[in-house]
Amino acid sequence: MPLVGLGTWQTFDVAGKQQYPALKEVLNELHHAGGRLIDSSPMYGRSEAVIGNITADMETRDDFFYATKVWTTGLQAGIKQMESSMQKMQRKTVDLMQIHNLTDWQTHLPVLRDWKESGKIRYIGITHYTDSMHAELERIIKKEPIDFVQFNYSIDARHAEKSLLKAALDRGVATIINRPFGEGRLFNKANGKGLPLWATELGIATWSAFFLKFIISHPAVSCVIPATANPHHAKDNFMAGAGYIPDEATREKMAVYLDKL
Repeated sequence: MPLVGLGTWQTFDVAGKQQYPALKEVLNELHHAGGRLIDSSPMYGRSEAVIGNITADMETRDDFFYATKVWTTGLQAGIKQMESSMQKMQRKTVDLMQIHNLTDWQTHLPVLRDWKESGKIRYIGITHYTDSMHAELERIIKKEPIDFVQFNYSIDARHAEKSLLKAALDRGVATIINRPFGEGRLFNKANGKGLPLWATELGIATWSAFFLKFIISHPAVSCVIPATANPHHAKDNFMAGAGYIPDEATREKMAVYLDKL
C-alpha cells in the first residue's frame, strides 16, 4: 500500500460537473505519484457518485484501491447502503469496506465478513476520528479479525501513539490516518512562517510534506489520506511519500519545531 492516498470528505462533494476536470487531475496526480487508495463514505454527500463518474472513463480506473464505508444502523439498512455505495462508485467489488465511526459495528461486521468471503469486498475496516474512541478501536482490533483501522493522527495530535498504533502493528492491522492536517489547523499555525533550514536540506520543501512525512515515518502507519480538490496541492501531498523519510530523532525535532511556532 503506497504511503499517501486521497481523502474525499467535502472536496469531492460537488454538485456540478464543471469541477470534474480539476478532480480528475487530482486522481491523475495520485496515479502518477504511485498512489492508489481513494477513501469515501455515504456521509460525504455526492463524493461516492463523483468518484464513480470521474473514474468511469479513466484508463487507470482499475489501478486504484477503492475504500468506502457503511454509516447507518440496522442490518437491512446497512446492506442497502453498501449496495448503493458500490453502484455509485461503479464497482462490482470494493477493495475496502469500513464501518464508519463504529456505527452499529456489531450488526455490520458479520455482513462484511460474509461479503469478504464471497469476494464482494476484499478487506474489512473500522474507523473513527476522535482521540476518545482510540481505546475502543484498539479493543475491537484485538478481539475481532479486522484488516484495516482508520483514525486521526497528526504531528500535533499524537494520542494514537499511546497504544493504538502499536496495537495495530502488533496485530498486523493496516492503518489509515485521517485528519493529517488537523482540518487546516496546522496550516493556520505555520502560515507566513518558513520551514527550518535543516528540513529543506533533507528535501522537505513544503509544509504539507513536513506534516505528512512526520505521519508516514511512524512504523505502524500504512497510509495517510489528505483531502484536496486542488491538483497542485494534490501533487505536493502525494510526493510526500517519496524521498527522505524521517527517523525517530528527526520526528521529535519536527514536533518540537512546530510546537515553538
